[in-house]
Amino acid sequence: MKKTAIAFLILFSFYSCKETDKKEVKAETKKEISDLSIYNLPSKWTTQNGKDIELKSLRGNVLVMVMIYTSCKAACPRLVADMRDIESKLEEKTKQHVKLILVSIDPKTDTPERLKSFAIENKMNQDPWIFLRSSEENTREFAAVLAVNYKQISPIDFSHSNIISVFNPEGELIFQQEGLGVNNEKTIEAINLEAGKI
Repeated sequence: MKKTAIAFLILFSFYSCKETDKKEVKAETKKEISDLSIYNLPSKWTTQNGKDIELKSLRGNVLVMVMIYTSCKAACPRLVADMRDIESKLEEKTKQHVKLILVSIDPKTDTPERLKSFAIENKMNQDPWIFLRSSEENTREFAAVLAVNYKQISPIDFSHSNIISVFNPEGELIFQQEGLGVNNEKTIEAINLEAGKI
């Protein structure tokens, strides 16, 4: 009986140590969010599927983001084409760790239903594509973080910067591509490099 009790105690203490080790490993992998991370923004966003999220729910992925509006007839179609071109050049092994995100600068017009329709029209209604909208205030705050300027110049038109931003899995800005139809080799390289680390 004594031998059984001692064996049980040894086995139990060994199991407890293993559980403690597992907890410590989990704690180490969940790093603090840095001051430079977009995951510090408390804003709520709505996807094209009507799902409410916070940006920090995207943590752990490389994010490639651009700000557009769906009724745009000038620069936005080109930015969408640039994002599609980036997707087509990503390495297959890293693509699963990348989210391609289009953020609306016109939340009044770009309802979740409108974003969903736009995504379907452009064959972008599946992973890794996400369309987001929020309040005017949250959109302005996010644009400031990305250094994207925009201004409404008519009831249906905006003037805006043409910037594609790349964030590492911790939400820190690591690269920006500015302009329309520009050479995207460095953008692709930055995305593949970061996603390859995951």
